[in-house]
Amino acid sequence: MNRKALSILLPVMLSLSACTSPDSTRQEQTAANGHSVSPAVLQPAQAQNIRLQVAPVIGVSEELAAPLVENLQQQAHLRAIPLAGDSTSDATHILKGYFSVLNENGGATVISVWDIYDPSGNRLHRLSNQQKTQALNGAQGWPGIARQTLHTIAATSMGQLAIWLQTQQDGN
Repeated sequence: MNRKALSILLPVMLSLSACTSPDSTRQEQTAANGHSVSPAVLQPAQAQNIRLQVAPVIGVSEELAAPLVENLQQQAHLRAIPLAGDSTSDATHILKGYFSVLNENGGATVISVWDIYDPSGNRLHRLSNQQKTQALNGAQGWPGIARQTLHTIAATSMGQLAIWLQTQQDGN
């Protein structure tokens, strides 16, 4: 990665990382260290008040966007987070994701930021994650990212979301 790109991305990533809560940062570190993070599952009474819409993600290649959303939907199902589908009319929460890939020394880091909105468009919370991986065949950008990496990102992200939703339900 050249110095110009790093000088532009570093302040952006630092400002985004400042938007996470200590709990989500701790979970990211645990997942990044290879230790399993038990999936948070909403209880049926809590889940009945939630309908999540996954908005189209920004920054992911077209080839990987569909598998990423499919992984997110699977992870939501595993965590008992009801999905609202493509319509915001019955959604209680809207999840919007923003992604970038940084390549360095044959490896890649996928950076994801998820904003959680209410149906009126008010941002309620922000989650972020960095997933380091080896680039496939030394490829740069999204062609170097394996589908397994997307699965890991989806699992970590939905785990973080489930924990946040749990704290919101417990606080009411």
